[in-house]
Amino acid sequence: MNQVDFSLPQGHYLLSHSVGRPLASAEQDFMQRYFHPWAGDNHEPWYQWIDGIQRFTAALAQLFNSQAEYFCPQSNLSSGLTKWVMSLPETGKQPVRVLMSESDFPSMGFVLQQAVPDVEICFIPAALDMSDLNVWQQHLSDEIDWVFVSQVYSNTGQQAPVDAITQLAKAQGCRVIVDVAQAAGVIPIDLSDSAADCVLGSCVKWLCGGPGAGFIWVNPAILDQCQPKDVGWFSHQNPMEFDIHHFAPHHSALRFWGGTPSVAAYIFAAHSIEYFARIGVETVRAHNLNLLARLHTELAPWYIAPTEAQRCSGTAILNAGDAQDKVLAALREAGIAVDARKLGIRVSPHIYNTPADIDAFIRVFKRALLA
Repeated sequence: MNQVDFSLPQGHYLLSHSVGRPLASAEQDFMQRYFHPWAGDNHEPWYQWIDGIQRFTAALAQLFNSQAEYFCPQSNLSSGLTKWVMSLPETGKQPVRVLMSESDFPSMGFVLQQAVPDVEICFIPAALDMSDLNVWQQHLSDEIDWVFVSQVYSNTGQQAPVDAITQLAKAQGCRVIVDVAQAAGVIPIDLSDSAADCVLGSCVKWLCGGPGAGFIWVNPAILDQCQPKDVGWFSHQNPMEFDIHHFAPHHSALRFWGGTPSVAAYIFAAHSIEYFARIGVETVRAHNLNLLARLHTELAPWYIAPTEAQRCSGTAILNAGDAQDKVLAALREAGIAVDARKLGIRVSPHIYNTPADIDAFIRVFKRALLA
């Protein structure tokens, strides 16, 4: 049923951990909300464009069970994280020790190493299981100030127990930063009672919203403490005031916005976020888990990602050993789109995938191993 809602290529597309497929209705919606106000009306299109961005934050609020005012658009996670850590009252005034995993996306480590003066990063080794709360307990000492956790680790297929980690960290007085880029759209996330200080995400993967539409969610309990340094007229409480002598930060998370925004990506992504909020991420996850179980049943000897629903991501990791290049070549020839990282081949079934997609992958995978 959901296949008809998306623009799908020939073959079998299983790369949603990288880039999700666009909705079939996305082009028409984008033209109506972005291009037509610009090309067809005899007045400036900013008011329509800003309405489109407000639609983006409203859709995020619906998806994550929160409020629009706690979200701010960001071009990517690196930008959002840089702005947030630079806004904190302790930044630059005292040493900061950050706990994160070697399995986190490198950009996040780069930001924390470069944007924060006098910082020490304590890495949890990549070989450890980030879905195991005991691993976090063993590394979370009294000396840690900030804890960075990815809800999903894209190269291992592991899902971290974010709520439990957050509780542990908060009990020790730590700030908590959560990266949901690989979870948003496939794993249900409720921010209504989250104790995390900051949540970062993007829409290019499971949310099928294209690149450039990132976001930051800031816990309302600490919002007033945050004083962003990278600001502009869209960070102002009244962007249309135009008084160079007076800056008043926006009361909401929009204080993290900055100067003139690139609006196209947010207008495009809002349409897709609304779609997933409407059908329910729980529906996506149930479908995803069913297809992952099908993969595991047939390919258990090579399946190295967790299989329990609370510990696995939306992505299967299959290690074909020395035959990996041969398997990848066979999959490409068969029109099956996947990719590979250090631990193995990554396969991500979304709501638009069917058992036939999975069966095709299984058939080609097995055939290539026996060739």
